[in-house]
Amino acid sequence: MTPETPMGEGLPGPTAPHPGDSPDPQLVELAPEDPTINTANQQLEDGVNRCPTCGSTDIQLRVSSSMLICLFCRHEWAEALVEPLVSGQESLRDLTGTTLASGAADIDNDADAGMLTLKCAGCGSEVVVNTSEVMSSRCHWCRHVLTVNEQMPNGAVPDAVLPFTVTRDQAVAHIKEFAGKRKMFADRQFVAEFTPENVVGVYLPYMVVDSNARGTVEGVGEVQTRKYTRGSGDNKETVYDADIYRIDRHLDFTVDDLTLESSTERSDMNAFVNTNNVINTILPFDTKNAVQWNANYLVGYTSERRDTDVSALMPALEDQLLSIVRSEVRSSVTKYDRGVRWESEGVAVHGTRWVSMYLPVWLYSYYHEDRGRAMVHYIAVNGRTGETMGSVPVSHKRLAVAALTAGTVLETIAITILAVS
Repeated sequence: MTPETPMGEGLPGPTAPHPGDSPDPQLVELAPEDPTINTANQQLEDGVNRCPTCGSTDIQLRVSSSMLICLFCRHEWAEALVEPLVSGQESLRDLTGTTLASGAADIDNDADAGMLTLKCAGCGSEVVVNTSEVMSSRCHWCRHVLTVNEQMPNGAVPDAVLPFTVTRDQAVAHIKEFAGKRKMFADRQFVAEFTPENVVGVYLPYMVVDSNARGTVEGVGEVQTRKYTRGSGDNKETVYDADIYRIDRHLDFTVDDLTLESSTERSDMNAFVNTNNVINTILPFDTKNAVQWNANYLVGYTSERRDTDVSALMPALEDQLLSIVRSEVRSSVTKYDRGVRWESEGVAVHGTRWVSMYLPVWLYSYYHEDRGRAMVHYIAVNGRTGETMGSVPVSHKRLAVAALTAGTVLETIAITILAVS
């Protein structure tokens, strides 16, 4: 057995407390709290987002340019990128503890159910907005559009939003192409009722995470030294001799902008009732281009509210970090030609930084029942890249006919070959 050399540098181990030791009250009092980055858009704190040129509040996203446009004077502009505000000058290698952007704070279930009262800066009247359903409302007295920019503790307002760049027409074309390639074996009812024009643009809530971590995997690897045959006739067997090595790998690494689902409903991957899993197949998003929150980016689109806290997402984060460790060490164990079996693995997360973000998705859904079993099928289009993935209900009858036809043809060919020979 040959000991292996670790890949990364060792870290100093923690000093074990002496039995009976207790925390120093003064040190506990002075211990720094996890930092918070304030990402609130201070320019919109009054709830009125005016065009910088004419002062109009009729504003929406122009998808072709990914910028906001004033519907009155046609002036275009964009909010500032959120990345410089969140990252600052700190290297990911120096990331320690848990850093939260203000929009990623824990959800307060005891807070107001989502009702927010905005005071119109135009006429002074008060307008009530249900943030569980909409993020803007028009003042019924002076017609100003009021948008929700305050980061409420109900998860409705994220730190940043990544605007759509794929237009609705482009999304419809992608969905038509995707379903068209699967039309032959699709359920006939789905084909008859397929209306891609019903696609909906939706902003889905994600947590975007930076991490500084150290991963460790340990196991055994085998290198083949000889291969030979024993016995004869029906008792012949092949024997492999191999040297067995105990190996371990340590990897210090950083992760930049890992995306995690932060909606409980959307992260429900129950493949027996829906095909939610297609959402994560259209990743990645260019999250570096996300901008500071402005509710006008959502005009004309729907959105889902975040309902998951950072603590609930830690297991998913650690699972993905472990996947990265396994992938990164793979190239260092190729010499073990009979394979490697990892027997233990772990990841120590030194630091994380969390930013809540709305990411753009075009979504087509189709409710289908087959022999009493209900299923919701989705076709999703990445609102930035056009990457498309989804599912369509299949016709089992057509699949059976195709299988029988293919089998008959192959059987006929085999019989013909045997007859000729």
